[in-house]
Amino acid sequence: MKKMKKLVCMLLAVLTVFALCACGSSSSDKSALQEIKDSGVLTVALSPDFSPMEFVDSSKSGQEQYVGFDVMLAQFIADELGVKLEIQAMSFDACQTAVSTASVPMSISGFSWTEERAENFELSDYYYAGENETEQVLLIRKDDADKYKSAEDFDGVDVGAQNASLQMMMVTEQLPNAKPYTIGDIGVGVLELQSGNIEALAVAAGNAEMIVDSNPDLMVCEWEFDVKTEYEANVVLITKGETELLEAVNAALQKAYDAGYYGEWYEEAVELAKSETAMDLTIEDDASNG
Repeated sequence: MKKMKKLVCMLLAVLTVFALCACGSSSSDKSALQEIKDSGVLTVALSPDFSPMEFVDSSKSGQEQYVGFDVMLAQFIADELGVKLEIQAMSFDACQTAVSTASVPMSISGFSWTEERAENFELSDYYYAGENETEQVLLIRKDDADKYKSAEDFDGVDVGAQNASLQMMMVTEQLPNAKPYTIGDIGVGVLELQSGNIEALAVAAGNAEMIVDSNPDLMVCEWEFDVKTEYEANVVLITKGETELLEAVNAALQKAYDAGYYGEWYEEAVELAKSETAMDLTIEDDASNG
């Protein structure tokens, strides 16, 4: 009997601890939107290696050094929520991991809609950054212009694309006999192409324009990927289940669209990307904030 009473007391003690823990964790039940409003800060992850969408202005420092279309959009969303914007720079695939684990509530980094992302994130309505995503292309060395003109020309050769990107998906689907070569950072991919470690680099057309402008030894291959309509615009990635934040973001996107801001932001971003102080920042996959 004494053993039974002792066991009951132990069980009651354990249940009490669980109850206290449950009461103490009530604040974690807040939605991401409420947490943002309470803290007064919207934290957005992005990979600043993708001009004109997100890159670095080397003449600035701190949060102000991150510029581009997506940064303007993030600032607009923060303004609409009435909070400050905080940018967390990390690699492209780390951005997705951070959102899926709720380390950050959202990422705005030139993401296209894909079925896999739709399953793992809340995806915003489309937003349109000029012609950046309407074409997906391959960068090649200018000396190889006559060597690579068709999909078959890439059979058996290394074709680079960013990890966890739309471009990698297109390489595997539309260049089935090529050798997909994963890169973590577009800037690194450009160096790999120039050094001959890969024969082509898959990027969005707008990004390709910026890269070729800064690297005259490269060019856009005359063969291009077939881009489905659902891939021609961008979406914001939001942690799965955070529907209140999704609704707030969609409302901001609609307001920006109605006001005609997208075209203005893209033109401004392209001009910034062509300036002498523009640079794509390389973020290692093991960065502390990733």
